Amino acid sequence: MLPVPSLQDFRALLKLALPMVVVQVGLMMMGVVDTIIVGHVSATELAAAALGNLYYFGLTMLGMGTLMAIDPIVSQAFGARDEAAIARGLQRGIVLALIISVPVALMCLPAAPILRALRQPPEVIPRAAGFALMSAPSVPAFFVWLVLRLGLQSMKRMRPVLATMIVANLVNAGLNWVFVFGNLGAPAMGAVGSALGSTIGRYCMVTMLLALSWGNLRQYLRPWRAESFQTAPLLRMLAIGLPIGVQISLEFGAFAVIALLAGWFGAEAMAGHQIAINFASLTFMVPMGVASAAAVLVGHAVGANDPAHARRVASTALACGVAFMSLTAIGMLALPGVIAHVYTSAPGVAAVAATLIPIAGVFQVFDGLQVVAAGILRGVGDTRAPMVINVLAFWMVGMPVSLWLGFRMHGGVVGLWWGFVAGLAAVATLLLLRVRHRMRGSFERVKVDHPPAPEPLAP
Repeated sequence: MLPVPSLQDFRALLKLALPMVVVQVGLMMMGVVDTIIVGHVSATELAAAALGNLYYFGLTMLGMGTLMAIDPIVSQAFGARDEAAIARGLQRGIVLALIISVPVALMCLPAAPILRALRQPPEVIPRAAGFALMSAPSVPAFFVWLVLRLGLQSMKRMRPVLATMIVANLVNAGLNWVFVFGNLGAPAMGAVGSALGSTIGRYCMVTMLLALSWGNLRQYLRPWRAESFQTAPLLRMLAIGLPIGVQISLEFGAFAVIALLAGWFGAEAMAGHQIAINFASLTFMVPMGVASAAAVLVGHAVGANDPAHARRVASTALACGVAFMSLTAIGMLALPGVIAHVYTSAPGVAAVAATLIPIAGVFQVFDGLQVVAAGILRGVGDTRAPMVINVLAFWMVGMPVSLWLGFRMHGGVVGLWWGFVAGLAAVATLLLLRVRHRMRGSFERVKVDHPPAPEPLAP
């Protein structure tokens, strides 16, 4: 059994989790602003931006998850007051980010034939492919920014990340205004202009974050250590992070497949699905922030060889995730029509969304539980079991249920969504059992290499 959390435990978790939630919402808002601005050009340009963005982030998900190996490595090193291990973890994270960015960026190039093979609308494909091509150069900047952000949050240094996110949203909106509509002498580029603005914005993000956090990062990035290029530790770090990347990609893939299947039931079904999933994604940012904070604080406890503290963090994080998602579930069950009409005035679309939003309320609690549990396990360094659980639950439980209810039982898009409930319930249950198992006994730090005696952190 996990211990009952104290008020102090809740305060410590929320102090770190709230800034992380703001950062997650900030990242999401950049995409929302892109959509709003491009939506004022034409329906074709909006569809191209949406499809191009889906293609780009579908490629980057694997890399983003892989780089989350920074969470257990740096947070555990910080908890152990092992300054040398923090430096090696950050430097190797940057090396991996640059290596991984090469194949991801190259995969942006064949977007047109891939989208044609997926039978996307012919009039949208050239513009969507242009969006992906313009986004390709931003991959290295985005991955390095992610490494710096993960490293800083592992050391509980969130102010530079918050400041960068606020400025990045303003810069992104301004660049969209310039390149999408052709202001200040720039050509009107539509969806491709939005991708250009985002690419420039991502380089601004990494530059600004590095500048604002240099006082915190300088001792870890200078001098550059020769061992940061050693192949064996990099491969061990990859072995920790790659299962996280696969897990996130598979989860993203399951939701993307359901979105495509929803389109088979007509435009109103697809639009209603998008409204409900957008609202659910917004509320999901809170437990995601809690999960990130849990990964960091559990990692600190593991590094400090304090299993009792790790257990308290785990119970506190799970309680926070369940409490918040239960509140949002009540709202979704009670006010589905109100929420739907905030998004759209089309009666048919609103009716579909109002039918799906209560189902989203049901899976909210399971979704919050599974993401927080995965964060706890990430802090311990347990990344392979969540990947296996994800495959089993989403693709061997959730997807078959969606297909059976949606098509065989003629449930339509509603049937597809009850598959979400089944899949997320299975993921949450199995991950909670894994957390219970891992929280028993003592913990060991993640072993990437075997460094000399730790260098203590300066007081």
